[in-house]
Amino acid sequence: CTLDSEVALRVGGDFFFDPQPGDSPVNLVLIAGGVGINPLFSILLHIADLHGYQEGKGNRNKLGTAKLYYSAKNTSELLFKKNILGLMKAFPGKITCCFHVTQQRSQICEELQPHITGK
Repeated sequence: CTLDSEVALRVGGDFFFDPQPGDSPVNLVLIAGGVGINPLFSILLHIADLHGYQEGKGNRNKLGTAKLYYSAKNTSELLFKKNILGLMKAFPGKITCCFHVTQQRSQICEELQPHITGK
């Protein structure tokens, strides 16, 4: 997003991401805290599947990017962090993540450091 961009937000409830062939590509911003990552991680896996299918078979779905902002008290409470890093490596520039920790007391591992804000 850029300054003055229009965005839609949805908090809570039942939600999903199911783009259909012919839909315009959308860029997703997913925001999670703690265990709230569960449904958003499922969406990320679905996006990765669609990107993989698109690259391998010429999928008719046009996909944008997905950016995850995920916050927890410390890195040990960041669920699925290794899986998320793997998705970022598999789909560079298409799936990105910024982790935010609020009460980290120990050193952050090198693999996570480039993706961590707050300390």
